[in-house]
Amino acid sequence: MNGDEQQIIRLYGQMYSAMISKDRAVLERVHDDSFVLVHMTGMRQQKSVYIDSIMDGTLNYYSAQYEDMQVSVSGDTAALTGKSKVDAAVFGGGRHTWRLQLMFELVNKGGEWIFTLAQASTY
Repeated sequence: MNGDEQQIIRLYGQMYSAMISKDRAVLERVHDDSFVLVHMTGMRQQKSVYIDSIMDGTLNYYSAQYEDMQVSVSGDTAALTGKSKVDAAVFGGGRHTWRLQLMFELVNKGGEWIFTLAQASTY
């Protein structure tokens, strides 16, 4: 695994840690201003709405157990597919453990990788 792939995998862990601890500063840093999350339902959330939803408890994350991560890097762009068991309560539903797959697109800006798109599904 090369340095870029390792940095992207670390970024994935930082993102989940920030989602769990509701750390707005880290969430702002790891997501590009153009970031969009596409939920399993097809609903799209822009970066600010997504982060606000974590902060206000619309999206509550309690833990994540990483199961598989596949990274491919091509120049200043990359793709990451992460599969994790995620303990969460979202949109007013009960707390469940989800087998959540996130397919990310990333760009390298100034030597740092940042998420630009995430598409959620189950596996």
